[in-house]
Amino acid sequence: MTLDPHYIKQLVQVALDEDVGSGDVTAGLIGADTQATATVITREPGVLCGSALVDATFAAVDPTLTVNWFKADGDSLAADDRLFSVSGPARGILTGERTALNFLQLLSGTATRCRAYADLVADTPVRLLDTRKTLPGLRLAQKYAVTQGGCHNHRIGLFDAFLIKENHIAACGGIPQAVAEARRQAPGKPVEVEVESLGELEIALEAQADRIMLDNFSLDAMREAVAMNAGRAELEASGNVNETTLPAIAATGVDFISIGALTKSVTPLDLSLRLS
Repeated sequence: MTLDPHYIKQLVQVALDEDVGSGDVTAGLIGADTQATATVITREPGVLCGSALVDATFAAVDPTLTVNWFKADGDSLAADDRLFSVSGPARGILTGERTALNFLQLLSGTATRCRAYADLVADTPVRLLDTRKTLPGLRLAQKYAVTQGGCHNHRIGLFDAFLIKENHIAACGGIPQAVAEARRQAPGKPVEVEVESLGELEIALEAQADRIMLDNFSLDAMREAVAMNAGRAELEASGNVNETTLPAIAATGVDFISIGALTKSVTPLDLSLRLS
């Protein structure tokens, strides 16, 4: 996954509008001709993500600023590693600092969490998926960070794949009816059905869903679901997934595990900018 430059520009503009507003009055205390170089380091280990947003932020603040990267998105970081430097008018550096670091800290924190989860199941074929539990307005950025951390994207939104859940099933009159209507309306879109029991799993299999989400199944039920499925559809486990439960879930043989924690309540990476 890559981020579209137009999307990046929009995000940066919104962030700068809310931060800078009518002007950075504190940076205005510094002489317009004062030049400086600032270096950003990480105070803790992690995975870098968000360099394009940093570049776009400083370019929007002052096109004469020059950013020089020492690390790239997806790189593993050790405490005190230098990430990048930015040189040029001191006013511009300090005006763009917080917006640039907000993007970099959040996305690096997301990528770092994803790398930790991916490492836990690196010896299995299971693929870890994100969800739609992202910060409003930052979905694509966070989903990009997920890929930089070694995990994978589920659907981007409500538009690119069907995910038929309990309420959809009830409103449509049943799993077969919901799947059939999805096929009729959009033959090319993937159809996933969420089930809460082995009985519903069999119905979804008979309806020929592409993927079936096992919602809060016990480990024993997941193993039985894998045996029942026998490769007829992709199986995705969901619910009660954390660093403690993840390895055992992966060992059941499901194809995918979706994890809201990959993008929800992420702890930003601790970064520091030093001006010289």
